[in-house]
Amino acid sequence: MPSTTPLRSGATLRATARPPSLDELGEIPWLNSLTPAERQRALDALVVNEVQVGELICRIGRPATYWFGLLDGLLKMSNDDSQGAVITFTGVAPGGWFGEGTVLKREAYRYNIQALRRSRVAGLPVDTFHWLLDHSIGFNRFVMNQLNERLGQFIAAREIDRISSPDLRVARNLAALFHPLLSPNVGGVLRITQQELAYLVGLSRQRVNEALTALADKGWIRVEYGGLRVLDLSSLRSGEL
Repeated sequence: MPSTTPLRSGATLRATARPPSLDELGEIPWLNSLTPAERQRALDALVVNEVQVGELICRIGRPATYWFGLLDGLLKMSNDDSQGAVITFTGVAPGGWFGEGTVLKREAYRYNIQALRRSRVAGLPVDTFHWLLDHSIGFNRFVMNQLNERLGQFIAAREIDRISSPDLRVARNLAALFHPLLSPNVGGVLRITQQELAYLVGLSRQRVNEALTALADKGWIRVEYGGLRVLDLSSLRSGEL
């Protein structure tokens, strides 16, 4: 597992942040749901930061100051290892925005978000998030859909925990990373290594390799240089081996 890099303070985060580029703005799905005035409010507040391997973007017990979205890279959501073994709740793939429940309640995080590789993360300040909730119907719909899909994702995660077949565990976790609404910028190919997938699934890299071979033999995925291409998402979600 990548070593943990301490969470940056809010002041340090703001000091190293920069405005998003035009290309990066095109990678933020909810901007299209805003009116021109709402969009300008968001553009004035959005920032982008580079995070290193192992760096914590969110840490258990720290208050939420931003709503975050992943522009490029790979993240994982997990519990705190102070209570025993680390349990990964889900991975976050490009295009995914996360932590809206915590931001809505203005509370402290109950999970860690850690970078599995060098990543680019966008942040919307909590106050701007709440302003958009108060003024934008389109933004409300996006957040409501996020919460609904997130609930389904975590119900599925509980089901995955009860699956004894490693191949099916890998299949279901891959399906979650290719979720068209929660990870809209992944498309058909996810850039991920077998070791990174092993961290997310909780299996050895060798066992993940065997599972990927089995899934490829069934025609559900294709292993490509530097990543995976999904050929049959519905089978990954619900198929039986």
